[in-house]
Amino acid sequence: MDDEKLGGPPPDGTVVPAPYAPPGENRGAYDEPYAFKPDAPSTAVAVASPGGSLTPPAPPPPPLTPEDAEEDRMLRMSFMEHLEELRVRIIRALMGLAVAFVASLIFAGQIWDIISEPAIDALRHLGVNPPHLVQTTPMEAFSIIWVKLPLLVSIFLASPWIVYQLWAFISPGLYKKEKRLAAPFVLLSGLLFIVGGLFAYFLAFRFGLTFLLSIGTSNSVTPMVTISEYFDLFVDVMLGVGLVFELPIVIFSLTLLRLLSPRFLLRHSRYAILFIVIAAAIITPTPDVFNLMLFAVPMCVLYFVGVFAGLLVVMHREGRRLPWKKVLLAVGGTLIVLGTVAYFVANHYGYHLVTHSPYLVK
Repeated sequence: MDDEKLGGPPPDGTVVPAPYAPPGENRGAYDEPYAFKPDAPSTAVAVASPGGSLTPPAPPPPPLTPEDAEEDRMLRMSFMEHLEELRVRIIRALMGLAVAFVASLIFAGQIWDIISEPAIDALRHLGVNPPHLVQTTPMEAFSIIWVKLPLLVSIFLASPWIVYQLWAFISPGLYKKEKRLAAPFVLLSGLLFIVGGLFAYFLAFRFGLTFLLSIGTSNSVTPMVTISEYFDLFVDVMLGVGLVFELPIVIFSLTLLRLLSPRFLLRHSRYAILFIVIAAAIITPTPDVFNLMLFAVPMCVLYFVGVFAGLLVVMHREGRRLPWKKVLLAVGGTLIVLGTVAYFVANHYGYHLVTHSPYLVK
């Protein structure tokens, strides 16, 4: 028995006129000739393909997961709703900052001893006795030790949480594959900021402070540093170097948003290296090239790490894979060559590392 006698569609998939039915009788799925009623129960039949085989109806779309529902809600938000979302993220970031501030306030005295240690070490190195900082106003110590210092420490402690709130705000505009980079993005950005602060504390700030305090000693000038001036300089150096260490994250983000490309960054890398060397010369105003390279080389490495991260994003977006074996061999060979050169230069010119500032002496 063929399909037309059963009332189903013919083998070629076309729709035929409905048979005549007297008024008042149920026509079924066809109210008018050549008119198809999609909500009729009898229309949920398989459609015949040109070859004569029946094709089952398409299944209904799967329900949205909570993540997809949140993404769909964010994509359909109005301008005012985006502002409301931004307000919520800012409030949450400030709440995390407040928690870190309270934790820092409990240990403010011990933290100040650590913060002031580079100044004490520099004054002792210059022969100032006793080596200590000076308070010139009654409220100076309170505002520095118990207000500004805990705030600075809380910024470093809450930096991963603050970056996460920033990522949560911009992530709905990215693809799902790019959203998977959220955890590494937050962890690496916070880690790089903290590493930059440690680099400034143990190297950059100590070198610069010792040099600045020693300028007038040859002219019978005794350095006397107030805690306000010392803390302001400390904050500038710590935040400045910490932000410099965020260079790979900045390059990665701009590449992710298609505002920069690895090819452009490599093409203009010589200008970036020149700028980095000038910045390193300002941070370390010493005449020897070794301490200059001690600052310039890590900054250049951070720049090319950011370019490499951007290259991974572009290759992943284009469906290509990076030859990791060749990359690891090239990086390992470069590190071996640089270590050999550094060892030869250190032994030839008499430089060696020590466990205290300035760490590299002749």
